[in-house]
Amino acid sequence: MKIVTIIGARPQIIKAAALSRAIKNKYSSQIKEVIVHTGQHYDANMSQVFFDELGIPAPNYNLNVGSGGHGSQTAAMIAGIEEILIKEKPNGIVLYGDTNSTLAGGIAAIKIHVPVIHIEAGLRSFNKAMPEEVNRIMCDHVSSFLFTPTKTGLINLIKEGFNVGTMPPYNANNPKIYHCGDVMYDNSLYFSAVADTKTTILEKLKLQKNNFILATIHRNNNTDEPKRLNALFRSLNDISKKHNLDVVLPLHPRTAKLLETNLDKQLYKEIYLNPQFKITEPASFLEMVALEKNCKLVMTDSGGVQKEAFYFEKPCVILRSETEWVELVKCGAAIIADANEEKIKSAFETLTAKTEFEFPEFYGDGHAAEFICGEIIKYLL
Repeated sequence: MKIVTIIGARPQIIKAAALSRAIKNKYSSQIKEVIVHTGQHYDANMSQVFFDELGIPAPNYNLNVGSGGHGSQTAAMIAGIEEILIKEKPNGIVLYGDTNSTLAGGIAAIKIHVPVIHIEAGLRSFNKAMPEEVNRIMCDHVSSFLFTPTKTGLINLIKEGFNVGTMPPYNANNPKIYHCGDVMYDNSLYFSAVADTKTTILEKLKLQKNNFILATIHRNNNTDEPKRLNALFRSLNDISKKHNLDVVLPLHPRTAKLLETNLDKQLYKEIYLNPQFKITEPASFLEMVALEKNCKLVMTDSGGVQKEAFYFEKPCVILRSETEWVELVKCGAAIIADANEEKIKSAFETLTAKTEFEFPEFYGDGHAAEFICGEIIKYLL
């Protein structure tokens, strides 16, 4: 059988590594994978390093859509993906997560009756002001196979009208829903040992294990709104100074450009004069794994990094007003602080004072990608 896999942003490249690895190691005689990179987020530093580092096959197609408004970007991707689907005639299209590439792939496929396989289905922040929330809902409702990483995701789908007891044949009118575990957990387990031998970022940044904060900030509402950006950076700088802790912040190039214009000039100066505030270039996946494994605590507005912190049993301060990974908050491993200085500092104090954490197996057994491949073969071959 043939599947077309759509990727467009760095997290999707990483997620796709798990499925590509499962196909290569176990299903190469049964599944042919055609990889399409939409070019939604593409440059050598931000994308190519992931292909090289994670051993993902080079994309068969790159649409090179680049950045732009939601409408123009998504429209260009729909047109390009549709053309490829008509040419390749796959048994199904694999979509990950909640980006514009995900939405475009779902729309292109459903219109020409190509079965949609949505990995990371069922996740909800219940905030449709987030573009990602709209993308993931739309994709779920045109999918034939929905693989959710969590029980919460499965419950969300059932509440939206999906039937857990459907019988084959499966299609968009009669979809099959699964709780299968998380392909990102597969990757974290697989690459954890690799990161120990193939990265030197701890030495490069002169970091002591369990004695630094890993921070990531990339969401538009945090980077583009000066008030929020100042609150986040002021909190990180104050915590660094008060507790004599290094803060490591791998920074997206676009965000880096906004710091000088959106940060208060005095704060901007203080941060760059603080030797413990280490703003770095974007980290590769293996470097992120090494930082996550060895930090004291994570502060992030990234959904993926929230989970990865949990995989490596690190407490997390969530720099957003909500999270789709609600189980992290419920079990006490993470606290939602948004861009509120008082809440961020309070969350830091609470989590660093806490001595006992629980990290239940929310995300499966590390073999989600193999399970997904087996189900695809069973019902699409």
